[in-house]
Amino acid sequence: MPQIKISHEVPRCLLTASPEFNDYDYCLPHLLDQDEEYKQYFIDARDKGRYVIMDNSLHELGKAYDYDRLLHWVGELQPNEFIVPDVWMNCAQTAAQAKYWRQYKYPKKTKITAVIQGEDKNQAYLCANLLANLGYDKLCVSYGATWYNDFFPHFNKDMGKALGRVRFVQGLLNLGQFKDTKFHLLGCSVPQEFGWYDNHPQIESIDTSNPVMSGLDGIEYKENGLCFKPEANMNNYFDVKFEDANYGSILYNVNKFRKINGFSPYPDNTGQ
Repeated sequence: MPQIKISHEVPRCLLTASPEFNDYDYCLPHLLDQDEEYKQYFIDARDKGRYVIMDNSLHELGKAYDYDRLLHWVGELQPNEFIVPDVWMNCAQTAAQAKYWRQYKYPKKTKITAVIQGEDKNQAYLCANLLANLGYDKLCVSYGATWYNDFFPHFNKDMGKALGRVRFVQGLLNLGQFKDTKFHLLGCSVPQEFGWYDNHPQIESIDTSNPVMSGLDGIEYKENGLCFKPEANMNNYFDVKFEDANYGSILYNVNKFRKINGFSPYPDNTGQ
């Protein structure tokens, strides 16, 4: 059974170290225009043949990045996957965006993927169907939809969000129309969530900065993960200096992340 591919977003000072623990590189396109070192890292990743997934930066900016710049960077970087623009928790607008972005001609190596959005589980299921009918055979599922807590009520809201997404994704996996669809899981509320999918072969990839942000906050994972989401995000820490990055805690967390979710350890970093 193929293992889920994992990437943890990191601040600038850890970019060159990140291939030690990342299966692929996850690119935030707005940073390509804002930071020369970040841009050069991804140009080098392209030239080295690293697998790259390029996001649209909705999570970081509140809306998808500038369309002209997205098209520019898709052409320049030729990522293996490009997540087309979506609209937060809005099924109709997300489906319209997904249809719009199919009009372009992409580099031969680039696969376009789309994010499932909706204001509740019914709208999200509808969105998944609309995206599949548009021809998207890999769909992304965000961690942060507020309706997950209604779908799986829990006294701990971070745990409830994680369990709500698990229930939603399992529902998709049980539907015949998605039997050939692959999935990417965007972020997480608690790091142990990914072990609850039993390494399902249709879940192809995940990205989360959780182990890195936790380490930067001085938090090391417990034996079974965490019961809360760290407050920090990449906007807080992108410029941090290496000597202030708690790199030991980050390495501990990225290894523990693999262990608690039942993923294979990193070949050169199996001691944790």
